[in-house]
Amino acid sequence: MVNLIWVILAVSGIAYAGFNGTMDKVNEAIFATIDESIMLTLSLMGVLVFWLGLMKIAEEAGLLRSLARLFKPIVRRLFPEIPDNDPAIGYILSNITANIFGLGNAATPMGLKAMNELKRLSGSKEASRSMITLLAINTSSLTIVPTTVIAIRMKYDSTDPTSIIGATILATAISTIAALFIDRFFYYRRRRLGRVI
Repeated sequence: MVNLIWVILAVSGIAYAGFNGTMDKVNEAIFATIDESIMLTLSLMGVLVFWLGLMKIAEEAGLLRSLARLFKPIVRRLFPEIPDNDPAIGYILSNITANIFGLGNAATPMGLKAMNELKRLSGSKEASRSMITLLAINTSSLTIVPTTVIAIRMKYDSTDPTSIIGATILATAISTIAALFIDRFFYYRRRRLGRVI
C-alpha cells in the first residue's frame, strides 16, 4: 500500500510539472539532491556502523547481558505467556536494547526473529497477544540516545546536536507508556468479550 502511495505521489507530481511547463525545475531538483542524499546516506551509515560496533563491544563485555537481566522482570510481565529461557525472550530483549540506543536498523532483524519465535510459540496464523505487544513496544520505541537524528543534526552543522536527547527520552517514554496502555486496554476488552487472541 505504501509503495502505491509513493508511486501515485511521484506520478501526479511529474504530471503536474508537465502540465505547468516546470519540468526543468523537477530535473533541477532531482540532480541537486542526488549528491546531498548520497553524502547523507554515507554519513548515517558511518554513525550506524560506529554504534553497531559499540553494541558488539558492549555485548562482548557482558553489558548487554546485564541490561537483559535488568529488563527481564519487565519483559516477563509484558510477555507472561512466553516460557522461561525461550529464545524469543533473548530476541525481544535485543530488540528493545537496540531501540533504546536509537539503532532502529539494527533492531529490525532482532524484532523479526522475535516475531518468528512468537509465531512458533502461538502455533496460529493469527497474531498472538505477545506479537501485538511487541509490535506496540517496537513502534513506540523508548529511545535514550537518538543516534540517527543526532547524526543528521551533526551533518547539517547543528550547534548542539545532542540537545534533543532530553526531549527524545520524554517523548518516547510517553509514547511507549501510551502504547502499552492501549495494548492492554484492547487485550482486556477482547478478553471480556470472549475474543481473546
